[in-house]
Amino acid sequence: MCVGSKSSCSKEELTYHHGFGNHFESEAYPGALPQGRNNPRIVPLGLYTEQLSGTAFTAPRNENRRTWLYRAQPSVSGTSNSFYACGGSDGTVSSSLPEIFGGADWSTDMKLDPNPMRWGATPLLRSGERVNFIQGVHTLLGSGDATCKSGIGIYVYAFNTNMSGSASGGEDLHMYNSDGDFLIVPQQEALWIQTEIGRLTVAPGEICVIPRGIVFTVNILNPENTAEDGSFARGYMMEIFRGHFMLPELGPIGSNGLANSRDFLHPTAHYESEDSQANKSCIIVNKFGQHLFQRSNPHSPYNVVAWHGNYLPYKYDLGRFCAVNSVTYDHPDPSIYTVLTAKGDENGTALADFVIFPPRVMATDQNTFRPPWFHRNVMTEFMGLIYGKYDAKKGKNGSGGFVPGGASLHSIMTPHGPDAASYDANVKNPCDEPTKFEGGLAFMFESSAMCKLSQYALNCEQRERDYASCWDGLDRAFPTRAE
Repeated sequence: MCVGSKSSCSKEELTYHHGFGNHFESEAYPGALPQGRNNPRIVPLGLYTEQLSGTAFTAPRNENRRTWLYRAQPSVSGTSNSFYACGGSDGTVSSSLPEIFGGADWSTDMKLDPNPMRWGATPLLRSGERVNFIQGVHTLLGSGDATCKSGIGIYVYAFNTNMSGSASGGEDLHMYNSDGDFLIVPQQEALWIQTEIGRLTVAPGEICVIPRGIVFTVNILNPENTAEDGSFARGYMMEIFRGHFMLPELGPIGSNGLANSRDFLHPTAHYESEDSQANKSCIIVNKFGQHLFQRSNPHSPYNVVAWHGNYLPYKYDLGRFCAVNSVTYDHPDPSIYTVLTAKGDENGTALADFVIFPPRVMATDQNTFRPPWFHRNVMTEFMGLIYGKYDAKKGKNGSGGFVPGGASLHSIMTPHGPDAASYDANVKNPCDEPTKFEGGLAFMFESSAMCKLSQYALNCEQRERDYASCWDGLDRAFPTRAE
């Protein structure tokens, strides 16, 4: 049994396991875990044994990910009810779900566009309707092919009702992703996420990762907030189609700093008992090749009484990030703020990085330009803002522009950097003493993949079509600027 830290925003007393990538064991009922072997002929309490493998059996030991589950019924129970494509007309299962996750057909609806882009805060597009998490996801950009385990997807979400009870027949909706791992970044309203492994609460300022294949449900932690004032949950997601997120190497930084292993929290075992939801019919949704399939299931998938392993969902409080920065001169590369990374094909070049720009002390000499420099990059850079403001993106006339819930995109080799107002203000900043930056929390999804944009991203109302004009005030500087 685990004794861990309690979530700061939980509606129930939740405990967590501490430590990134560690092997844990957890029992929701004493004596449920077999001892000394994984797959005994007679399992304690009459449970079924099931292994969930997140890597190939032969993956190197330090990369191998799997968890042994001991459950009241195996996942295969109920699969005689076949999967059917969502959005179809067969009538077998009806749950008002889209045919394609995020609404964009990657083979026909995605377009290359190298221009810098910026979007305002994601709205709840179906105003007046009840929209659940699956319905509220919109694809912004992506690369590769989930069926070939290559590339990434980047999404925004906005929803105002729980997956629980939101199917057209009143059934609970549960989902698993055959394509890849989700990294979820809430921006507005805390989430209550239930998985086969256990339960998590994830508030704005925290993130969570749900690995490929794990069944989960996303609800709003305090749904009365959205019911009373018409607000909704909003946030961002990145999906990687290959591999799993890991902690970046620290190199010369040493053995501590950035995101520390002990601060990653994994859920403990929890199962739905027979007198609650265990025998209630539900709908299982499978994201498979970016398409959504659904089937009716005669029992809850949350019937895991005990487990042990290292293939697990987890959460992380971004406020615990230990930032490293310059104490002498120059603005270091943003890689010093990497929380999680996923391997790419080239050594030292990631398929995906999750980077944050947290509150921190800016301590440099009197001739250092503090915001990021103008640059072009071999990586695709997608930025979002969780709260506050970002010091290099003030928008036109010094206001508006990059707002919480909004986003910007600078694709591979697309020039970008501080806007004209930010540049002029920071050139005038004498930098004669250290400054505590604590005005906001921005993040970046970075990838070596060249991404295509969805029709939603290109044509939605919140796209700021004159974004690039924020650099129009950067006039010729030689020789007039030096005079």
